[in-house]
Amino acid sequence: ICKVHVLVAAFAAALCVPAAGVSAGNGLPTKIGKGEGQLNLIAWEGYTQPQWVNPFQKKTGCKVNAKYAGSSDEMVTLMRQGGGTQYDMVSASGDASLRLIYGKDVQPVNPKLIPDFKNFIPALKSPPHNTIKGVHYGISLQWGPNTLLYNTKKVKPKPTSWSVLYSPKYKGKITVPDNPIQIADAALYLSKTKPSLGIKDPYELDQAQFNAAITLLKEQKPLVKKYWALASDEIDLFKNGDAVVGASWPYQTNTLIADKAPVTDLIPKEGATGWADTWMMSAHAKHPNCMYKWMAWVSTPKVQAQQAIYFGETPANTKACAVMNKLSAGSAKQYHCGAAKAYFNSIKFWKTPVADCGNGKNDCMTYTQWQQAWTQLKG
Repeated sequence: ICKVHVLVAAFAAALCVPAAGVSAGNGLPTKIGKGEGQLNLIAWEGYTQPQWVNPFQKKTGCKVNAKYAGSSDEMVTLMRQGGGTQYDMVSASGDASLRLIYGKDVQPVNPKLIPDFKNFIPALKSPPHNTIKGVHYGISLQWGPNTLLYNTKKVKPKPTSWSVLYSPKYKGKITVPDNPIQIADAALYLSKTKPSLGIKDPYELDQAQFNAAITLLKEQKPLVKKYWALASDEIDLFKNGDAVVGASWPYQTNTLIADKAPVTDLIPKEGATGWADTWMMSAHAKHPNCMYKWMAWVSTPKVQAQQAIYFGETPANTKACAVMNKLSAGSAKQYHCGAAKAYFNSIKFWKTPVADCGNGKNDCMTYTQWQQAWTQLKG
């Protein structure tokens, strides 16, 4: 999603793994070979559930070994462990995907080997966060907004703004992600509440805009009970009553409601940031055939529908909408499957902040500066 200054496309052929089948002239495999017996992947919590993993293993003979990561930074770090040979693939969000591409940590893939790719919404067939100069470095998966989660018995009246996370009213009962990209949430809030700052894109911040976001987060810090790393951390905070309001994902809401917790979520009036995830293949994948088999499997309507309902997100495959309603009546509408393009465009999807502000200037704060500021903020 971000603007990048380095051109990397020529290494496509060099990064391909012949084991995935006969290679075409562009270096990409033209068929999927026999599975290697296992698949090592990095995923967001909730992306490798037994209901779709077990049938995949039975059908392909590829045993799935999943490692959950709590942030995009952790995913990038894990993908580089052991010289990049430890994991075959990763479910990268937009604030990690281009870092992986330009860091040569992932390799091009052939979407023609994914039968359901043709059924993806147009916006996710060749999005800028995983496709460079027409070269696909992954297959889109799911997308959705970051939400405001709250305890319906403890938080009254019903919140309508992100301001509740910056209010002393719930001091010591607030939780937010432990993630530098959280700075964008503060910037999005300020873009609506302090328009004089001129924030147009929460990921493209000049020094003054960045400073304003950091100041807001510093004011928030004494109010925060805990910065959560894993979704399960936030779930525990709400279950134990240690938190009553927080920045979240629909996955936490679904899990808590299933456990009879008095919670719900919403998108506040200022709007929301969000994610558009991509399954990406390691440049050093040891099990490329199982990797392609997994990409094809999780792109099918049924699995897309299962994951969308479980996590609370929107599938890339348009054919999944009808399946969602069969599995859970009304779920397609609930999670915006088949929604108008305007809804997709309304979400400020995660992307890697770079110096290029998109206006001919190079005075925006880079992601490295975001990371440094976040570390300093947490002390």
